[in-house]
Amino acid sequence: MPTTNLNQEATVANLCERMNMDNLTPEIEISTRKIPTYSLNRPSLQLTGFFKGFAGGRIQLIGYAEQVYLDTLEKPVIIERFEKIASYDEIPCIIFTRGYHPCDGIMEICRAHQLPVLVSPLSTSETISEMTRWLRVVLAPRTTIHGVLVDVYGEGVLITGDSGIGKSEAALELVKRGHRLVSDDVVEIRKVSDETLVGLAPEMTRDFIELRGIGIINVRAMFGFEAVKQSQNIDMIVNLEEYKKEKKFDRLGLEDNYKEILGNKIRIHNIPIRPGRNIAIIVESAAVNNRAKKMGYSAPEEFFKRVNAEMKM
Repeated sequence: MPTTNLNQEATVANLCERMNMDNLTPEIEISTRKIPTYSLNRPSLQLTGFFKGFAGGRIQLIGYAEQVYLDTLEKPVIIERFEKIASYDEIPCIIFTRGYHPCDGIMEICRAHQLPVLVSPLSTSETISEMTRWLRVVLAPRTTIHGVLVDVYGEGVLITGDSGIGKSEAALELVKRGHRLVSDDVVEIRKVSDETLVGLAPEMTRDFIELRGIGIINVRAMFGFEAVKQSQNIDMIVNLEEYKKEKKFDRLGLEDNYKEILGNKIRIHNIPIRPGRNIAIIVESAAVNNRAKKMGYSAPEEFFKRVNAEMKM
C-alpha cells in the first residue's frame, strides 16, 4: 500500500487511493465527498429489514458475513433493502470487501442515489483495521506548536523554547549525528488516541530548517532521505530556557514534569542554556533516559538506593 499522507483530507477519493480500492461508480464525484467519522457500520441488521438505530452517517461496509447472507436472498428483497439503505443521504460511501462485486440491481440503486460504491481487495478484518487506523489519524483533533520535532533513537522529541534560543541549530546537529528531522519551526500535532500524539510538518515547510545568519536549508537535499521523516509520535518535550542563576532547575530527576497537549500529558524537561553546552548530546541523553523510564528503569531511584545502602553500612 502507498505511504500514508497525513496531510490528506478524509474524503472518499483519498480513502479509495489509500486503500487501493476499485471505484465502481466513477461517474459520481468523490473528491469532495467528506468522511465525518472513523467509525464504520456493517448493515447486517438492515439487510434483514430492521432499520431502527441505523447509523446512516457512516461508511457502510459489506463484509464476508453480509455477502453470504445476500446470496441467500431473492433479488426483489435485496433491491428493497438496498433502496432503503441508499435513501440515507449522509452515507459517504458503501464498501464491499474481499473483491466482491454487487449485482446490477444494487449498482443501479446506488447510482440513482449518487452513493459511491468501492471494492476492497482485502479481507473484512484487514479492511476495517487499515481504514480505521488511517481515518483516526486524518480526523484526529489537531493543534500547532512553535518548535522542532526530531526522531532521536526512535523517541519523538519536541524541542521548544523562545525564538532564537537554538532549537533549529540543535536539530541540525542531531541530524548530523544520524537522527531524523520531522519538522522545524511549526509542528502540527494530532491526537490519534488518549495516549498518542503524532507530530508532522506542514507541507510547505517539510524538510526545511531555518538557520539565522545562513537562511533556509533543505535537510533532505543535504543529508539524504534517511535524514528526514514524515511523522513521529511525540514521546517527550525538551524545553530550552536561558540560564538564570536565581532559577532552580531539576538536578536529580526524581519527579517527572508534564505538559498537557490536546488533553494528553507529555513528559517535559526544562534545560538551561549556557555557552558551551552541547544541546544535541543533552537531547540524546534525555531520549535514552525517557526510553529507559518507559521500560521501568529509573537512574535517580537506583542512585538513592545506593546512597541508602552506603549509609546503612
